[in-house]
Amino acid sequence: MITELTAQDTQRHALARVLFEEDVALAVYNPLANPPRPFSAELACLSPNAVEKRQREFAAGRAAAHAAMGDLGYPAQPVLVGDKRAPIWPKGLTGSITHTRSCAMAVLARSDNLRGLGIDVEEDTPLKNDLLPAICSEREQAWLKSQSNPGQLAKVIFSAKEAAYKCQYTLSQRFFGFDGMELELDLAQGRFQARLTAEQPPFARGATFDGQFAVGAGVIVTAAELRN
Repeated sequence: MITELTAQDTQRHALARVLFEEDVALAVYNPLANPPRPFSAELACLSPNAVEKRQREFAAGRAAAHAAMGDLGYPAQPVLVGDKRAPIWPKGLTGSITHTRSCAMAVLARSDNLRGLGIDVEEDTPLKNDLLPAICSEREQAWLKSQSNPGQLAKVIFSAKEAAYKCQYTLSQRFFGFDGMELELDLAQGRFQARLTAEQPPFARGATFDGQFAVGAGVIVTAAELRN
């Protein structure tokens, strides 16, 4: 389900849609397009001091999640927030929400098909140089230096790690930083593989998560799946 989309929003939906299998529902909502009011239970998860930008992005992310539920044949239900700020999905579903200033996306699937899902969207702008040591390993930084567009690809690495982290979190419920994963990017195929640099039960050190990425319509979108 896609509601109130501009031409750019439609392009972004198409960009992300190809990153997932057909049994994964995907919805897009624009935070700048007056997103509908979330459920009261969802609003209770939002800080009363949240600025307007945060309120819009939160509402757009929930609107996208509700639309994805409809695509799977479920009635819209509240998506609450857990202790570590991760979404709590209704029983039988697993998913992921992401948003920027101008784009919110949600993906959702039945948990008997997928164990975990991760999606991340970022504005297509270069990653700031001062963030590189915190985001990228020494090996990743060395690889970036050999590329013609290192700032953009650093943002892809950032986004891919976010998507892979969200994907594994459903099972591990563990928090770790960007140094907890190291990436290999296949630029020709638009694919990546994230490898854990430490044990994160139930995942062993060296466990890998495969994903895809796409760039266009002013954004970078990354996706990761763990199938049953």
